[in-house]
Amino acid sequence: MAKPLKKRTPQSAALQYTYDRYIGKDSERIQQYEEEVVNAEIARKVYDLRIKAGLSQRELAKRVGTSASAICRLEDADYDGHSLYLLKRIAQALDRRVEIRFVPIRRKQLQPA
Repeated sequence: MAKPLKKRTPQSAALQYTYDRYIGKDSERIQQYEEEVVNAEIARKVYDLRIKAGLSQRELAKRVGTSASAICRLEDADYDGHSLYLLKRIAQALDRRVEIRFVPIRRKQLQPA
């Protein structure tokens, strides 16, 4: 059974203020923000799985058949070139599988703290 989605809410009034000030209701900025959140989540998941497996970037790269620099890029929150093919290879190397879900687009703005 899939876990229910958690609503992204700022962890503090300062984060809420920053979101309101720099993202606000601008649909283009909201889209950019959401894309960056996804990139950061993917990077964090790859990193967490690798650390949990007790592997270095070089060791994971060897198992996947790529370079350590490719793994380093995937673990960078600013990287936006994630390919499903490579994510599947990483998952297989870590005895996992990739799961894809389609979820509704969040249209509501973050609420004041």
